[in-house]
Amino acid sequence: MADQPVAASNKLDAAVLKIAGVIVLGAIMSILDVTVVSVALPTFQNEFDASYARVAWTMTGYTLALATVIPLSGWAADRFGTKRLYMLALFLFTVGSGLCATADSINQLIGYRVLQGLGGGMLMPLGMTIMTRAAGPHRIGRLMAVLGIPMLLGPIGGPILGGWLIDVASWHWIFLINLPIGLIALVYAWFALPSDSPEPSESFDFLGMLMLSPGLALFLFGVSSLPETATITATKVWLPMLVGALLVIGFVFYSFKPQHPLLDLRLFKNRNLTIASLSLFVFIIAFMGAGLLFPSYFLQVRGQSTLHAGLLMAPQGIGAMLTMPIAGMLSDKIPVGRTVPFAMVLIAGGFFTFTQVGVDTSYWLLCGSLFVMGLGMGGTMMPIMTSALKTLTHHEVARGSTLVNILQQIGGSIGGAVMSVILTSNLNNSTPIPGAVDPQTGKPVTEAGLAIASQLKPEILQQFPAPPELIRKGLEFAADSFASTYWVGFILVLATFIPIAFLPRKREVSHLDDDVAGDRQAPVIIH
Repeated sequence: MADQPVAASNKLDAAVLKIAGVIVLGAIMSILDVTVVSVALPTFQNEFDASYARVAWTMTGYTLALATVIPLSGWAADRFGTKRLYMLALFLFTVGSGLCATADSINQLIGYRVLQGLGGGMLMPLGMTIMTRAAGPHRIGRLMAVLGIPMLLGPIGGPILGGWLIDVASWHWIFLINLPIGLIALVYAWFALPSDSPEPSESFDFLGMLMLSPGLALFLFGVSSLPETATITATKVWLPMLVGALLVIGFVFYSFKPQHPLLDLRLFKNRNLTIASLSLFVFIIAFMGAGLLFPSYFLQVRGQSTLHAGLLMAPQGIGAMLTMPIAGMLSDKIPVGRTVPFAMVLIAGGFFTFTQVGVDTSYWLLCGSLFVMGLGMGGTMMPIMTSALKTLTHHEVARGSTLVNILQQIGGSIGGAVMSVILTSNLNNSTPIPGAVDPQTGKPVTEAGLAIASQLKPEILQQFPAPPELIRKGLEFAADSFASTYWVGFILVLATFIPIAFLPRKREVSHLDDDVAGDRQAPVIIH
């Protein structure tokens, strides 16, 4: 076969890099969209006269769409072909972006974001499949490093780009900018991606799909409603979580019966896959959950603009960009059990700084800590995933990585919801201002609430005049609330050292080497 010499090479040659250009372009477009929208939420509140909890569903709807398509990606790639499906995903994402820019209401915008998520959710899994077929199984570490580039550019460029577009143009442009990029990516994909012939050999598990996809979507819907209700006893939270959990549990028992289940839980018999999954799950709850609050601290406590908050987060992505390629090469040579613990020490050290934040904490110290965390992050996630993939056969690796990816999505949603609830609970303990009532909610205005509102909108002080010393007191309370929440994340980061201690410390024998390099099964990852 023509691609066998490519697989045999130790370096990613020009042919592989040409294909990588398509995949990285699509992934950047998808991941940037997540971070760009995150900084636009206050703008959506003003434009559509909606609450923060309501506009947050522009993010949640996208995530729910991802959870729905993840289990289907592997089967659909076999049934319809990776090139066709990848181009369809690009088309759906681009069309969804255009529709988002035309939204006249928050409900329309949420619906269009779901359409975007159906396309965006398939871009990374399919891209990884295409890349692995082109590069061969011998270079998974280097491959992970290449596919990690868009994951780094998202946190760096997304908030900066979103803040700039909203400042100089309007919120519509955070979606319109995807139209020319999407068209270029479609044309590029048509010419650069190799043609493949669909070879469906496994029956589709419809019963499994009817349990797993709705189960995941309902469970994540309930979890994502926690910040809005601030209590797990709310019907909007516990009911979908319960129904979703029952459907997922039902799928767990059912999945051992069919020969080709939608999600192959039998792969958890593989020790490396189990340890890697558990390590990433705990890590993502801690790091991604608390990490979402880093920009909020800059905005709400320090009074930075959206653009400046994005710039202050850039050192984290820069640090990861430096170490991820090195970690990718090392993971092909050195057992991850000998490298990942050192990377986790860097993450824990940088994270600790945020448990000490105050109103006047040095920006140099905070940015330096983010940079150190980025260095550790670049040496953690991809090597752990690589370790899991190396011990699976070529036929198993697509389904194995799908398992890990679903756990990552659940972990990220749980982490974000839990950290938001803890922060909200802490802030609500602030002292109420006598006689001050919010006309929209009817609730008393607290010192911390007023201080944060004045940082986001200075004109709010015209409605609720307050002396500078009261604002200062409220900001100090808010800073303490953020620090207390970061302590929870820091403890969870320390807990990640437990499963990481069981990662392999001896060189693993790669079962992928025993398979045919051009086998149709390939690993998939998502963001």
